[in-house]
Amino acid sequence: MELKESQKQKNLATAAQAGIAFTWAGVVLGLSFIETPLKFHAPGVTEVIAVGIGRLVFSTLNRIEIVLSVLLSWSVVRGSREPIKWRALGVIVAIVATQTFWLLPALDARAQLLFDGTPPEPSLHHILFIGIEGIKVLALFILGSVAVRRKK
Repeated sequence: MELKESQKQKNLATAAQAGIAFTWAGVVLGLSFIETPLKFHAPGVTEVIAVGIGRLVFSTLNRIEIVLSVLLSWSVVRGSREPIKWRALGVIVAIVATQTFWLLPALDARAQLLFDGTPPEPSLHHILFIGIEGIKVLALFILGSVAVRRKK
């Protein structure tokens, strides 16, 4: 039996949800939770160099995440409209917006102080960033898992 065109589009959108969500989660796990801490322990890498690399990596990742947010949103709109997917997507988009418009600029300003030779005062920005990165990965896994489990 041949699938109707609308069902084919929903199936494609659902597959895109899983692919985008799991790929994105893997990238965040690799960069935020593996590469970032390790670079501070690499021989010959100073704190200033490590922070400079981190600034470049997370700036680039943020631009990629904005694109992924748009693609993931499109796939949820085009696919099955399960409430859990909408909630997970809302969490993901809210986190990316928070990082884009508040947290990354605050961390950039702290990095600039370090580059200028003035070590910044202690703050909770990095802890908050780590926490919301973990929540984002969890939301991505939830959305991807629901997409794989329920092909409606």
